[in-house]
Amino acid sequence: MANPSRASEASPLAALAGELRISLGKLNRRLREQAHAGDFTSAQKSVLLRLDRDGPATVSALARAESVRPQSMRITVAGLEAIKAVSGKPDPTDGRQTLIDLTPGFRRTVKVSRAAKDDWLTRALQAQLSSQEQKELAAAVKLLQRLADF
Repeated sequence: MANPSRASEASPLAALAGELRISLGKLNRRLREQAHAGDFTSAQKSVLLRLDRDGPATVSALARAESVRPQSMRITVAGLEAIKAVSGKPDPTDGRQTLIDLTPGFRRTVKVSRAAKDDWLTRALQAQLSSQEQKELAAAVKLLQRLADF
C-alpha cells in the first residue's frame, strides 16, 4: 500500500510536471515561429544540433551518438547534403574516413535563426515580466538546467 504522505506529495509534483511540460512546449512552439529553419525531420534536426554543438563527425560516430544504424544515418546525412546544410571532407587523421560538418552558409542560417529567437524572447521578457520576475526566472533557469542534465 502506498504511503499517504507520499501520494499527497506526488500529486502536486505530478501537476507541476504537467504544467512545466505544457509551458515549455508552448514556449518552444513560439520560438520556432520566430525563425524559418526549413522543414527538417527530427533526425535531421538532431544531427544538425549535434554537429553545431560538437563539431565535425563521421557518419559512424553520428550513428552511434544518435543510436541509429549507420545506414539510416547515411540517409539522413545525404538529405542534409542535398540541401547544402552539411558537407563532407576527408578526415586529416584517417583519409579513409569522411568528416561531416555544417556548411558555412548553413552556419549563417543557424546564427540568424538563433538571433531572431533570442530577439523575440528578450522582447517578451521585457514586456511581460517585471524586474523581480526576471530575477526569479533567472533562478528558475538554473533549476531547469539541472533537470535537463539529469
